Amino acid sequence: MFTAHLGKPMNKRMHCTVASWSGNNELFSWGTAARVDRTDDCLLGRARESEEVHDCLSAPAGPRLVLVRGERGVGRTTFLKAVGARLRAQGTATAAVDCVPGDRARPLLLALQLVTVLEEHPSAEERLRPAAGLVARARSAVDRRDGTAMDTLLRAALARSAPVTVLVDDAQHADADSLALLGGIDVSPLSADVRLVVSAVRNVGPGADGTAAGGPDAVGVGTSLPGRKAGRGRTPGCAGVPGTVDELAGSEGARTVVLPRLAPETTAAVVAGWLQAAPDAVLTRRTDELARGVPGAVEALITGWARRGEIRVAERHAFIGARAPVPVLPDDDRFVSALDALGEPCRAVAAALSVLWPLGRPALELTATWTGLSADAVCDGVRGLIGAGIVDELTCPDDATVAGWTFRLPLTAHTVRQRLRPMERSRLSAAAVGVLWAHADAESAGEAVAPPPVLLGEKDALVYRADRITDAGSLVDRDRAVAELTDAAQRMPPGTDDHAVLRWLKAAADLIEQPSDRDLVLKWHATAAYLTCDYRTGRTVGESLLRNPGPKLTALDLQEAACLVVAVTANARDWATMSRLATTRWWDELPVPDLAKVTGRALALCHLSRWPEAAELLARTEAVWNTGPGARAAPARFSAMAELAMGRPESYRRELAMREAPELPPGKMYSLVAGMFDNLLTGYDLKAATTLLETTGLSVQVLPPLSQFLFNHLTGRWDQALESARRLMAVNEVRLTPVSDNSPLPAWTAGILLARGRITSALQLLEGLRGPGGSPPQCALHASEAEVLMALGDLDGAGRTLRGGLDRAQAHDQIYGTDDLWALLAEVAGRAGRTAEAMACLQHLERITRRTGSERSRLRHLLASACALRHDAPDPARRDLREAVELARARGLPFETATTLVAAAETGAGPPALLNEAYELFGLTGATLWRFHTRTAMREAGLTVPGRRQATAENDHLLTALLAEQLTNRQIATVLRLNEDAVSRRLSRLFARTGKRSRTELVTAALTGTLGSL
Repeated sequence: MFTAHLGKPMNKRMHCTVASWSGNNELFSWGTAARVDRTDDCLLGRARESEEVHDCLSAPAGPRLVLVRGERGVGRTTFLKAVGARLRAQGTATAAVDCVPGDRARPLLLALQLVTVLEEHPSAEERLRPAAGLVARARSAVDRRDGTAMDTLLRAALARSAPVTVLVDDAQHADADSLALLGGIDVSPLSADVRLVVSAVRNVGPGADGTAAGGPDAVGVGTSLPGRKAGRGRTPGCAGVPGTVDELAGSEGARTVVLPRLAPETTAAVVAGWLQAAPDAVLTRRTDELARGVPGAVEALITGWARRGEIRVAERHAFIGARAPVPVLPDDDRFVSALDALGEPCRAVAAALSVLWPLGRPALELTATWTGLSADAVCDGVRGLIGAGIVDELTCPDDATVAGWTFRLPLTAHTVRQRLRPMERSRLSAAAVGVLWAHADAESAGEAVAPPPVLLGEKDALVYRADRITDAGSLVDRDRAVAELTDAAQRMPPGTDDHAVLRWLKAAADLIEQPSDRDLVLKWHATAAYLTCDYRTGRTVGESLLRNPGPKLTALDLQEAACLVVAVTANARDWATMSRLATTRWWDELPVPDLAKVTGRALALCHLSRWPEAAELLARTEAVWNTGPGARAAPARFSAMAELAMGRPESYRRELAMREAPELPPGKMYSLVAGMFDNLLTGYDLKAATTLLETTGLSVQVLPPLSQFLFNHLTGRWDQALESARRLMAVNEVRLTPVSDNSPLPAWTAGILLARGRITSALQLLEGLRGPGGSPPQCALHASEAEVLMALGDLDGAGRTLRGGLDRAQAHDQIYGTDDLWALLAEVAGRAGRTAEAMACLQHLERITRRTGSERSRLRHLLASACALRHDAPDPARRDLREAVELARARGLPFETATTLVAAAETGAGPPALLNEAYELFGLTGATLWRFHTRTAMREAGLTVPGRRQATAENDHLLTALLAEQLTNRQIATVLRLNEDAVSRRLSRLFARTGKRSRTELVTAALTGTLGSL
């Protein structure tokens, strides 16, 4: 059990016991790398704007010119394509003109293109007349740059055209002469049936309504640095296309439709469509924070992550790891190209602001110093960035004074910052740190100071300050930097930006010049690496502390370092290295106290489930580790866990009292409690686990994700359990404490899938997860696989799996967790008619029950015994089942209680009404397969099944799920305990209700979410 604490204010980030199966030996994963697919790209979140444009184009007296405006990347092109598709679907002819970069330098090009497409759609009358040659004459006008002639030709083309809607995309690239001509033409008198839909960039603000928070004229900077009223700066020079497009918008009969940014829920739906998987909360949050609802930025971000394999998909849910770096946009990306096209000084100013913008107005002066530009040139650069929609102006609360500037898209700011050379980033960061420290010093000295010069919230300001110190490195005061970085690491809430914390602590360690002063920071750095699942770093740093311990590391520090090295090895599932860590020789080579050696080796033995050796070592060396609460805490629990695994729970129960808790650092207590909580839940002892939390004043919500999964599973919150299981296994962030069985996460997840008819998915999850010879027993995994095989009718396969699990447990002298294996093996033997073998299994189970006093073992024995005796000794069997019902209800585990009630009702040990109670409990967990079986039992008992329509829908969903699992009719019949004819009849009715003609059609509709309600 790895424990870690910093000794300063308690922070669970540094105190957790956390582990993850990672590394190169046995990856504990679920799912596949995501792939972005936009072949079926659909228009989402634009219903209002789409209807507005459609109404404009459909009304006979509607506007002849509709402008679609929106900021860069907002989806104007996609929207325009959707408008065209809708028009063509209703029989309206369309023509498309795409403007591209470079068109601006070709006078009258757009006018020529319009004449050309209009001539391709002549009216019926014009077809009967001789060709007018408008296109050839228009080309000549272009060659002569004769705007007057082109104006005449364009009017003529409009008058000659048949009904058509011309879609002009990206008009911001068009030549100004053509747009000026177009703006001066009133289309209505010339042609009642020609409509123009023109899209162009308009740098609207980020408001949900798409209105501009600050246009090009609201630059917010003047010719000098002092503050001034917002919007009163010099006009940045809007001549050319932007102004001409704006003039076009104001022409007679024009209507402008603005596309705003997408709402977060719509962004999530877009991402789900591209990935064909619903993004989880973390992926949704990070996408929204970085892309701010701009579809082009969302696409760039998701594509960047997908190309690096950072997004994983499990069961049509998409996840991203906490350590996934933010992609850097490529040079040809639209947002990068827009910045590069501005040239200097805009690019230099943007580079500086990518680091300095949170400082507010002081950022301008620092930018001028760093770039060597004048104050006016910097202001011009800011104006250009605002005009191009790259930077937005921020105002003070009075909405009158400019507070500073921010990048419209954080993804753009990140890209610009990462394009800086390391020394450039260091110099800019050092300048920022100087401003922040000067303000802090003045405040500490009691001087009257302005509000903090950071345009961020408290948490973001903390991250910004630490990031800038990290990037500044040796360019700032080392001692102060180290102090602030370690303080920031402790203040960050657990689970938020763990990767940043790792960077800060590494930077702090690099800044310390004296090796003896570096050790404690290295210990924190190793712990942070462990918590962020960077096991390579954790192992390297932790082992360096053990091999070269400094004088400032105490024996307790080195004990924790020893536990860390073992923990990262366990989480990498590197059993070969773990075997070496379990030897005396490996530890004797290290210059560390015996306390660290004994604790580290004992933990390695526990991870290998070599329980007798661990118990013997700790008993023999008790004088070494039982010297005080801090030194004793971990070894005592390792010893108790070894005894528990071998079927002697007395010492473990004593340790649950946590008598030394008041004398332990909060973090170490948290770590120990988390480990014991997991161990108790692995043994299905919810009551003891809950009491432990009450004793220590902790709640489930503050425990690691794996602990929460175990708790949600046992308490019947299966939807929450399955959601967390997908994420933990998809991104390989399984946080696990050393327990007697390390396989409940995949095993219990497979159990949920089985209970919901996901048979094949359960087997695929379990496949390949059993460790090689020498790895620890995995009783839960063997039990879960056996249950799936039993559901498929493969009793021989189930028997082999169960015996294999028992053999491995016996090889490690492990009793804990084998009760489920013996109970299932007794059921398999009984169903196969091997009565003698079943009775032998019951004897083993009875011995375990007497030896451990476990309620779970007792319940399993009662149920298995009743199953074996119900024909030969029905009265004892019913007596056992009545006791089992009382025990299950007292234990309060919904699924366990439901299965017990069904067993009692089916054998007559209780009234048939028990089936109603079981039916509701199965519904609580979403166990649709077991509800199906219970409905069958209720009908056979003469009970009315509540909610006939709901029951029919559940049957259809279950049958569809079994089909999606690619089961044959025979296998479905086995799973549902029906005959094949009954399955065929059910399938026929299902096809009739859904209108589908085949299994393939039905499954495809179910997987794509188009099946609808059944």
